[in-house]
Amino acid sequence: MGERRERAKNDRIKDLLYDERPREKFMNKGASALTNAELIAIIIRSGSSTCNAVEISRKILQLADNDIGKLSVISEEELENIGGIGKTKAISVLAAIELGKRAFELHDQKERLRITSSEIAARLFSPLLRNIPHEEFWAAYLDRANRIIKKERLSSGGTFSTVVDIKILAKKAIDMLSSSVIIAHNHPSGNLIPGEQDRQTTENTKKALSMFDIRLMDHIIIAKNDYFSFADEGLI
Repeated sequence: MGERRERAKNDRIKDLLYDERPREKFMNKGASALTNAELIAIIIRSGSSTCNAVEISRKILQLADNDIGKLSVISEEELENIGGIGKTKAISVLAAIELGKRAFELHDQKERLRITSSEIAARLFSPLLRNIPHEEFWAAYLDRANRIIKKERLSSGGTFSTVVDIKILAKKAIDMLSSSVIIAHNHPSGNLIPGEQDRQTTENTKKALSMFDIRLMDHIIIAKNDYFSFADEGLI
């Protein structure tokens, strides 16, 4: 029985043309030529007795609705429920995802992104907030040229709300000699409309920062792939 399974596995691998096997394709054509499933297949390295590595990788992508941006919220347990993915492979996939997130954030820091519109601000926060199942509150501290000094998460809450300590936010802005601040949070429900608490947080933050001559530039709400800007709507 074991020999038959191994033979079937080898036959499926052989069915792939040499140039189309992920590692060979990577070496011959470069990383950009590979599909998302093929890149994941290289990470997990091998398949199972019933599926090759590419087929298993497609199942991983299905967990994220074939959106690689959603891979960041997949749990180790969900990965291990896929046939052919044990703890070691699950950890390898999650480690690669975390490395990608850190590289993205480090690139942002080095580039010192300049915020000139709500669209740019939304692009800054969207990868961090759009796919998580709970609310988080973030802030970006800007210099006089509207370049980011630092962005950081200030609180994490439940499905419907999170609470931020405005005194801590103001102190951090002062310590960084910020000229302005952008705050952002997400609505996991997908509803873009700000609630009364969102409006009150915006007003309280604006007042607290203004005492130290620091401007609240915008409050961004991220909901799925869309955003709401308090500044664009004249609410700041």
